[in-house]
Amino acid sequence: MSAGASRRPPLSPKEGWLIHGRQVLRFRPCRWERDYQRLEITSGELLPDQAIPLLKRRKELSRTEALQLWEQKRKAGWVPCSPQW
Repeated sequence: MSAGASRRPPLSPKEGWLIHGRQVLRFRPCRWERDYQRLEITSGELLPDQAIPLLKRRKELSRTEALQLWEQKRKAGWVPCSPQW
């Protein structure tokens, strides 16, 4: 796989995670049809003394809005991570 190919958004629904310090974002497809694509974005915070993160907010965005948010966060220093919950 070339470096350019890995930067393209996936064509099929996939879950994605970003982390920055203790803050975590989960991108999860919730509605996926040919002309209607929505993702649920859940934000949470990893607490040092808790096994389960504190979930703070959940919202639904269009695929385009979710991709813009992902790119914005990546430029701000957020990095992909494994699932946190």
